[in-house]
Formats: sequence, C-alpha cells, structure tokens
Amino acid sequence: MQSFKLLIFILCLVIHQLPVNLYSQLNVNFNVDFMAKLLPISPYIYGSNQLLSGKENWTVFRLGGNRMTGYNWENNASNAGKDWYHTSDSYMTSVFGIRNENEPGIVAITFHNRSLENSATSIITIQMAGYVARDKKGEVSEAETAPSARWSQVQARKQAGFETEPDLQDDFVYMDEFVNFLVDTYGPADGDEGIFGYCLDNEPALWSYTHPRIHPEKPLCTEITTKTREFASAIKNVDPLAKIFGPCLYGFAAYSDFQGATDWNTVKKGKSYNWFIDYYLDEMKQAEIDSGKRLLDILTVHWYPEAKGDHRITEKDATTEKDNRARVQAPRTLWDSKYTEDSWIGQWGKSHLPLIPKLMASIDKYYPGTKLAFNEIVYGGPNHISGTIAMADVLGIFAKYGVYLASLWPLTSNCDNYTAAYKMYRNYNDKYSTFGDLYAESTTSDYVNSSIYGSATRDDDTVHLIVINKSFDNAIQGNFTLKLNQSVLSGRVWCVDGTSAKIREIEFITNIQNNSFLYTIPAASVCHLVLKISEKVGIEESRKNDFKFRFDVYPNPFNNACRIEYWLPDYSLSQIEIFSLTGRGVKTFCDLPNTSHIIWDGTDFHNELVSSGVYYVTLKADNHIVQTRKIIYLK
Repeated sequence: MQSFKLLIFILCLVIHQLPVNLYSQLNVNFNVDFMAKLLPISPYIYGSNQLLSGKENWTVFRLGGNRMTGYNWENNASNAGKDWYHTSDSYMTSVFGIRNENEPGIVAITFHNRSLENSATSIITIQMAGYVARDKKGEVSEAETAPSARWSQVQARKQAGFETEPDLQDDFVYMDEFVNFLVDTYGPADGDEGIFGYCLDNEPALWSYTHPRIHPEKPLCTEITTKTREFASAIKNVDPLAKIFGPCLYGFAAYSDFQGATDWNTVKKGKSYNWFIDYYLDEMKQAEIDSGKRLLDILTVHWYPEAKGDHRITEKDATTEKDNRARVQAPRTLWDSKYTEDSWIGQWGKSHLPLIPKLMASIDKYYPGTKLAFNEIVYGGPNHISGTIAMADVLGIFAKYGVYLASLWPLTSNCDNYTAAYKMYRNYNDKYSTFGDLYAESTTSDYVNSSIYGSATRDDDTVHLIVINKSFDNAIQGNFTLKLNQSVLSGRVWCVDGTSAKIREIEFITNIQNNSFLYTIPAASVCHLVLKISEKVGIEESRKNDFKFRFDVYPNPFNNACRIEYWLPDYSLSQIEIFSLTGRGVKTFCDLPNTSHIIWDGTDFHNELVSSGVYYVTLKADNHIVQTRKIIYLK
C-alpha cells in the first residue's frame, strides 16, 4: 500500500513537470464563409526591401531607405546622413556588387534587373529633399552643408531635352530625366518590364534629423505637399501610368503633425483635420483638381511598432518571454478596437487607432480612390517563432483589409523566421504554391490566442486557410466550419512552430463531415491548411451575395492615356465599353479575361482622337453591367 501511494505521488510529480501544451488545449471555433463577399487580395502585399533567402517568392522589391535620400543617379554617389558620419561614398554600388560604379543609373538598373529575375516588380525612390551627393570623398562636415561643392542640387524638371548620359558638370540632377532614363531602358510602367512606381523620397518628416547636411531646417507641411505636386507631376509627364507613393512617413509622430512641423497649426486652422494625413490627402485631392491628373496613387506609411514587453518589440534585445508575448499580440493595433498595446501610442494615440481603419477612413473622406501601402514594416523576433507569428498575422490582416502594397524592412540579414512567415503564403511546400487571391470572410471565437485567414484561388479546386496559434502554452483544438457550395474532400497541412523555422508537412485532416472538421493547431505555430474540394471554386454564389470586385480608372482626368484596371471573380469573358456624355458608343474592348487592364488613348472606333469632355466607362460581365465610372478627357 505504501509503495502504491509512492507510485501515485511519482506519477503526479511527473505529470506536473510535463510541458503544459502536451495535455492542455484551447477550444476555438473557426468559421470561413466562401459564399459571400470574396475580396481580391492585392498581390503586392508580399514585398520586401531585401532579397533575403530568395525563396520567399516576393512580388515587389523597393529601392529605398535613408541612403536613397542623398542618392545621385548620375554617378551613383550617395550619403549616409546621420546613420554613418554623413559620409558620401560608393556604398550603393558596393552593396550590390557593382564594379562599373560610375555608370549612370547602374544601381537602379541592377536593382530592377534583380526584380525581373525574381518575377517581381520594382518601386524606385525619387530624391526630393533638395540635394544629392556630388562626390564619394567621405565625411561631409557641418561647414559643407548644402549648398556647397559636396552637393548637386535636385530639380524635378529639366528644361532642355533628356539625356541618357547626363551632364556631370551642370550642378543639377533632374528627376524627370532619371525617370526618362528608366523608361528608355525598360519601357513605361504599363509595359512588361517597366518600373511599377516611384516613392517620393524617404521619411521626409525626419530630413533635418537624418540628413542635416542636406536639409538642416525642419520640413514644413506646405513644403512636402508643394514638392509632392512638383515631383509627381514631373514623373507623370514622363511615365503617366507609373504609380506615385507618398509621403512615405516614418511613423506615428509624422502621421500626427508631421513631426511637430512649425506650420501644422496654421494649415489645420479652420479645417476638420484630425492629423497630418488628412491635410496631405486633402491637398493631393486639390492637386488633382488643379492639374487635371492624379498625382498621388498610394498613401504610403512606414510602421515600426512601439509596443513593448520588457523592451520595444523591434529592438535587438527584445527576446524575453514578455517581449515574445507582446509581439504576437501587437498586430491587433492594426485592426482591433478592443486592444490597446503597451506603448506611448496606445496611451496617447488612441483616437487614431486601430490604425488601418483610421487610415482608410481618412482616405475615404479626403481623397477617395487612393490606395494604402506600408513600404516599411517589421515586428522584431527575426529568429524566433514570435516573429513568424506576428508577420504571418500582419500579412493576413493586409489581405483582409485591402491593403494595396507592403514591403518588409527586416533590420537584419539573418531572419529565418520572417522567411518562414512569407513562405507560408508564397511558397509553403517549396514548390512555389501560394495562398489564394480571393479573401473569404474568416472569424475565430478567440482573437487573443488565434487568427484565421481564408482564401480561394480562381479556377482551382482547393481553398486555403492560414491558422495561427498565438498561445505559447496551449495547443488549439480547432472546430472548423466552412460555408461552401462544394464538398471538402481532404486536407493537407504545413506548419512552422518554435522547434524550427523550417516549414514541414504534418498530419492530414480526416473525418470531414458536412464541410466541418476538428484539427489540432500546435502551440505557438502558423499552419497552412490546403483543402481539396469536389470541384473548382464557383463564383456565382458570391455574385448573388453582393460580391466585391475591382474597377479603377486612372489618371482621371487624363490627357494622354488612361489605364482601366478590373478584376471580376468570375469565369466568363468581360467587356469594357466607353460612351460619350450623350450615350453614343465610342469604343469597345471585347472578349477580355476576367482580370486584366487596358489602355484607352482617347481614340474612337476609327482610331481618331475624340474631343475633350466627359465620358463613361462601363464594365460588363455576362452581358450585365457591373459598374460604370465617369472620366474626363483633356487634350
């Protein structure tokens, strides 16, 4: 009897010492609706500022960062600013391994060639702060602050003709000539190899801090809007369909009052602006009215979370358990009104949170049709499962809320867990298989400990779920229910967890009944569920339930050509018709695929230019009108 009691005691002791996740589970209900509101997922949210492993299957690369503010495309000199003793040197060519460092534009050429090799598109930074490095002679002293012999002055437009071999002795560097150089090399933005878009410099609210030798005075609100007009117009004059990204704000203080700009109180006086972003968007809308063309396509911000555990989660030493737990919750600041992060933003910036809905509300109010981009984003934990969880969660949030473009700024070259997060969406099986391109409404009964993002792929017989377990202590017993006209036949699962940054396939999904099943999601993990269905995904049901589509026409007004982009979740051929204000047919584009774009150059059925005025563009599918947009043609 005594030995039996001892045995029981030992068993209890052993069980007590076992990891909690071996015997403890959370019960969570996951619901995904494929029959209502399938939303297009922008392919551009899977971007980066670095190549990393090369296996992430990036869709966008951005040539940006502090170095690009002082970059001189004519000789490839650049200036490090405060990051490294205000040094002007050949860093930009050396980092790309370029030998012919004096060849005009070779940094941009090498960068874009790499994008093309990886089947990605490019965003190039345009210099707008006023001056760029004239030489590669090292440190620039305070006495040599621009204007001085160490700098060349930047101008938006060149009055004389463009040259692909620029004049290195004229003291000026022209941005429209730079764009022309790239168009001459690769063709325009709407071509197969053209540059997708241009960032209007980098983090302008910090110019006087990061680049005091270039821009020693604090920038003004009016300065950045004036320069946006000037430089964007110069770019569009050369490449009308290139996307313009601005103002590339570094963080929350820049969103709020442009880093304490001295004219903020003046420009907001008598207005209903809640933050600088409202003012900027309002000014850009007026710029379109004044110029007759859209000069801002994508509102662009950077986001480095201030949330903290024991440390700010993006810091190198943010590796404690408290840091990791804070990191996996931090993406909720992007969307969840019930969550308040532990940071000065959570304390003092609540009126501007959650961030994505507030940014979208500003766009809707002050400049409808503008898209949203996060050109730099990172959440720390590059070599910990918490970094994978946070970044995978962010990508799902971007898909759900219709963010147009995003690019990782990894802060380090050694970041296997970021690679795992992106591969979960873009190369989960090392065969470049991807998450779907139509977002399905997805909900979880426990947003604190889990996230779920569902998608379908057009003309495919699979649907995809990204399921995230944010709990480090418990596995999740997931009760999955899918609304789907087809039957779910089987399921395979790929997973990454804290044991390794390598994605591996785990147990199959079994016992699927009436499109429902149970499946265990390991503690602190990201899983990609690929569900085989009985037939290809149908879209008719979504149409009956007010499905979402994309239909954009820009620039509008236009004077040379406009780009008509559309996406329909449908298998049928589409048609675009253009009518005059009186209803007379002007031009028809027939037998189009359900996702594409066309260019209208203002000509009619006989390829003759129509007169200036108002026209209507109608998108049809199955001979039914989906939507009509009004456009203005200005000769």
